[in-house]
Amino acid sequence: MSVNGREIDPRLPPAPSLPSPPCSGAEAASSSRCSPLPPPPPPPLSTAPYPPPPDHSYTLGAASSPLPAASSPASPQQPGCSWRSTSSAPAAPASHLRRPISAAAPAISPNPTSFAVEDYLVETCGLARPQALEASAKLSHLKSPANPDAVLAFLAGLGLSGADVAAVIARDPKFLCAGVDKGLSPIVAGLSGLGLSHSEIARLLLQSPNNFRSRSIVPKLQYYLRLFRSSERLLRAINFNTALLAYKSKVELNVAFLRQCGFGDGDIAKLCSSIPRMVTANMERVRTMVALTEGLGVPRGSGMFRHALSAVAFRDEKHIAAKVDHLKKTLGWSDAEVGIALPKAPFLLAKSSESLQHSSEFLMSEVGLEPADIAQQPVTLCYSLEGRMKPRYYVVKFLKKNGLLKHDPSYYTVFKETEKYFVGKFIYPHKEAAPHLAEDYAASCGGEVPTRFKFT
Repeated sequence: MSVNGREIDPRLPPAPSLPSPPCSGAEAASSSRCSPLPPPPPPPLSTAPYPPPPDHSYTLGAASSPLPAASSPASPQQPGCSWRSTSSAPAAPASHLRRPISAAAPAISPNPTSFAVEDYLVETCGLARPQALEASAKLSHLKSPANPDAVLAFLAGLGLSGADVAAVIARDPKFLCAGVDKGLSPIVAGLSGLGLSHSEIARLLLQSPNNFRSRSIVPKLQYYLRLFRSSERLLRAINFNTALLAYKSKVELNVAFLRQCGFGDGDIAKLCSSIPRMVTANMERVRTMVALTEGLGVPRGSGMFRHALSAVAFRDEKHIAAKVDHLKKTLGWSDAEVGIALPKAPFLLAKSSESLQHSSEFLMSEVGLEPADIAQQPVTLCYSLEGRMKPRYYVVKFLKKNGLLKHDPSYYTVFKETEKYFVGKFIYPHKEAAPHLAEDYAASCGGEVPTRFKFT
């Protein structure tokens, strides 16, 4: 066998392959011997400052020629190219080699789009567009939804519904700016420590969100829970008067004055529950109320003083005089009879003129009571006419007409006693003699007048 003009013994082993010489430029373009050179894996990127770039030359290399080890970061090379440095200095990447690093970083807009607060309030918080427009004016400083999102998650954790959340934000837009970890969560922990349940805390938040996000709410609630003796009574009072959470110092002054007037803590708690605005009023206003109460003839320290104070609360002297004149005209009372009636039933001053008119007509025309009798038992005028006095009067009249009563009861007793006492005394004992009596009584309490209760 001849190879390149020389005879080769076929019995000899094949000679080892020698490296091929580098391809010339023309040869690389035309010969299939020159295959593309695979690029080496890039070394780790260096964070050291780049040195000035040395002079580099790029030449085509043979496919079988080994590449020198790179001493600096290199970019992926074009197929069939090898990179060779003509300088002994460490190789540094050209500016275009740094482009992939900067491309991986977040793009920064020279004019970033601002946070659309109004749209967020509508789409995320559930506010109506007019509400959002008004609320967004108080949130113009917000640049990101991060804190509002955390607040919404906090509210959801308390169990507030979407409608509740919308109500809170509409009432207090700045609630979205409250800190959760350092503000709202410690407040919830403090209120829980006072014994409030999560549902009660959520109820408190709904009643007064702007006061809720103040850390002072915890010591305020601690004071009020001792005063009201019940979280339920306290929450009811706050529902009627959220100023309780804003004016604790004023409340403390008024409570101290009421104690001087002979009120115990239990009476003050009931007074605060029935008229929460009284304890947040100015001290002079409270003093005037106490003076008007004493003017009715109700002494301090008596059992009726709290009721009398409730009756005259936030009424001036002129209004009270007009109510007294109406009592005289409607019931035919003298000044002396008024003086007897009001200390016993000061809440007559809170009854409407129409209610007093109907009750007095029934008691005098149908029951047959005299004005002086009513003055001695004036609380009778305060009972429900349709739901209490008329049904009981019909039962007693039916029993008397059918001879089922041994003696005539006092109508004052009939109207005064509890429902349980009345039914046990005047209905159950006669269920055999009058089997329909309980049914007729229930119907009359509902506003009907049964046939058996129609007397001629």
